[in-house]
Amino acid sequence: MHFAIIVRILGLLLMLFSLTMLVPLFVSIFYNDGTHLAFLSSFFITVIIGAALWAPVRKQHQDLRHRDGFLITSLFWFVLGLFGALPFFLSEMPKLSLTDSIFESISGLTTTGATVITGLDYLPKSILYYRQQLQWLGGIGIIVIAVAVLPMLGIGGMQLYRAETPGPAKDNKLTPRIADTAKWIFFIYFTLTFVCCMGYWLAGMTLFDAIGHSFSTIAIGGFSTHDASMGYFDSPAIKLIAILFMFISGVNFALHYFAWRKFQVKHYFYDPESSFYFFMMLFCGIVCCVILIVTDTYEPSQALLDGVFQAVSMATTTGFATADFSSWPTVLPYWLIFFAFIGGCAGSTGGGMKAIRVLLIVKQGIRELKQLVHPNAVIPIKLKKHVVTDRVMFAVWSFFSIYIFCFLAILILLLLSGLDYLTAFSATAASINNLGPGLGAVSAHYGDINTFAKWVLCGSMLLGRLEIFTLLVLFTPDFWRR
Repeated sequence: MHFAIIVRILGLLLMLFSLTMLVPLFVSIFYNDGTHLAFLSSFFITVIIGAALWAPVRKQHQDLRHRDGFLITSLFWFVLGLFGALPFFLSEMPKLSLTDSIFESISGLTTTGATVITGLDYLPKSILYYRQQLQWLGGIGIIVIAVAVLPMLGIGGMQLYRAETPGPAKDNKLTPRIADTAKWIFFIYFTLTFVCCMGYWLAGMTLFDAIGHSFSTIAIGGFSTHDASMGYFDSPAIKLIAILFMFISGVNFALHYFAWRKFQVKHYFYDPESSFYFFMMLFCGIVCCVILIVTDTYEPSQALLDGVFQAVSMATTTGFATADFSSWPTVLPYWLIFFAFIGGCAGSTGGGMKAIRVLLIVKQGIRELKQLVHPNAVIPIKLKKHVVTDRVMFAVWSFFSIYIFCFLAILILLLLSGLDYLTAFSATAASINNLGPGLGAVSAHYGDINTFAKWVLCGSMLLGRLEIFTLLVLFTPDFWRR
């Protein structure tokens, strides 16, 4: 383990992260909202500690080992989550405890969107902007790690796109060098954010709200600058723009890259995961709209718009809301949370188990049913015309089993903390899937649950964001043996 290199990289990350605090500092000065000292102090604390970590080992330039990558990837989110909490903790409004500050920061960076803050409409503009910025930074960090880093470590949803399933959009790296991959991903990410922002602005949002909501839309984060979330604007045009960009952001960014470079979109339709992703969104939306119409919850036109909006928002794990979906009739609240388990595509900003894994699990189930009828038949699992190897299927089932085990462990911990079952179940689902909104006591916000539960959920958000294995491998004895 090259600890000197790891410390050097973390120091550089902290110094780089400190620069992002200057933007909300300028926002605070521009709006004269009184929080400039909190951001200025946070900047100096972060940059000084980052420099203190980097300076003693700045000349270390060894190659990173396999295990170094796991540790850096996990520490990346944990350390930035801690330092990202500084502005919340130091600001007079909102006056958050250390636990709440860390919860809000980790929720933002992991693009979960669960919040402990109420009264968003009355918060300083700089704090509102900072929350949105955290999600945007977390979103691009997720994609770069998912597409460029995790495949090199042999894990993650993108690992399913190795040589076993070849194709034009199935390379481990989109370009020969990781630096080029990250550059192109950032360019696409920034372009989508800009176009989304312009769409919101032209549809009637203020420029401030348009910037903030474009950040959380493309990051599939769900933070809003208003307590009523997207329902605040009461605009069909804004809802339609949000639906479009939430859906786009849930697609594998490798496909966006090839669409950009080759000026064609046909590979979206030939890709098995994106086809399955589209089908799941359509199915979820149709059921929502039908139930809302049949139960006379809304008139048909509003039921169609709000039903599709909430279906896409929850199924992509964004977490925006146009209404209190927890009060919707029959099974709808549970139906929406169920689809959050599927989530977005691999290599996207979406959470959940990822559509490709769920697709392969479904195919495996179908194969087992056929095998019962034809015990001696050899029935391969295929994605289009390409056979999926047993090694990939073992990896998928291992992920699924550990995922369920972690879900149950977190659920039990929350029940032990005193939460009721509905709250504990939905909070676990919302955190491990990086969804945000839940049911019961966390349907509006997480501020009223106990401190222990908040720390458990912080760990759950990190666990879900790092796709389980990246974090759990740090707790195995073999990882630390020479």
